[in-house]
Amino acid sequence: MTTAKTPASLASNRLQFLTPNDWTLLGTKAKRLTFNLGEVIISEGSVGDALYIIRRGSASVELASGKSSSKIADLGADDICGDMAFLERGTSTATVIAKVDLVEVDAIQASDLRELFESFPDLASRFYKSLAVVLARRLRETSRELASALYR
Repeated sequence: MTTAKTPASLASNRLQFLTPNDWTLLGTKAKRLTFNLGEVIISEGSVGDALYIIRRGSASVELASGKSSSKIADLGADDICGDMAFLERGTSTATVIAKVDLVEVDAIQASDLRELFESFPDLASRFYKSLAVVLARRLRETSRELASALYR
């Protein structure tokens, strides 16, 4: 496995605009899951039927390339993953792997999340605004890395 240097800004995968009440609502639908070191939380190519919020521990986001993989991000407490598959109602674009002995995540089924959004439109607005910021940060950092690699 090859490992790329992970910029600190990629660790900003938090839903920053959610209110305490929003978190309470999400908690009603969340299921706490635990993973041990090396266990896969999300498999690249799997159907993205849940959004995950890391509550304890850390994980890495990795992309397969042939017989090896490249780490593209580190995740920690309050970071989200599974968001791309959630948005596209498609398959996961990367693998997320537990990087410590105990990783706890809250998994929220996509159907439950969409149901909450229908019942609480303001939650949906804050959620998608938060997610837009996360995705913009990721795109900005990826663009910087690509430009840096192209102009070396």
